Amino acid sequence: MTTETLPWFVLYVKPRHEKNIASILQGKGFEQFLPLFERRSMSRISKLPLFPGYVFCRFDPGNRLPILTVPGVFSIVTNGGKAVPVADAEVDALQRVVRNGLPREPWPTLTEGTSVVVARGPLQGVEGLVVSTKNCTRVIISVGLLQRAVAVEVEREWLDTSDGTMAHRKAVARV
Repeated sequence: MTTETLPWFVLYVKPRHEKNIASILQGKGFEQFLPLFERRSMSRISKLPLFPGYVFCRFDPGNRLPILTVPGVFSIVTNGGKAVPVADAEVDALQRVVRNGLPREPWPTLTEGTSVVVARGPLQGVEGLVVSTKNCTRVIISVGLLQRAVAVEVEREWLDTSDGTMAHRKAVARV
């Protein structure tokens, strides 16, 4: 099995050690993904994990010992005691956001909002919920397994609602 055919899992890791753990996993030959965002303070810019305490990793679930022996890895995220893979589309959407350098920030998962598909731009085909804050439009991309989400700033005209109408013609949730 090649790395690309292995499923993505989420590792629950020691908070504030995500970057080091991701580096160790990569050094051991595992494909890892740690999406970061920039937080600006008065004196500096910090790159912080979008999902504090979690690192995405591709591996064979039948061979998890090399993962679990990495210092700072507490466990693999499970449901009912069974490791649950993350949907490839969810990880792909996050990777596209990072690869394209779009402004992003952690966001609470929403139960309300308009479902959209990004119809144009670098995230074309990504699905999410739309919200509008401070005169900008963001698409909320959720990782269901973690019950967490990321807000990505997009152009309103890039969005189509799930019923095929343009999002800027529809009411959007206000935060």
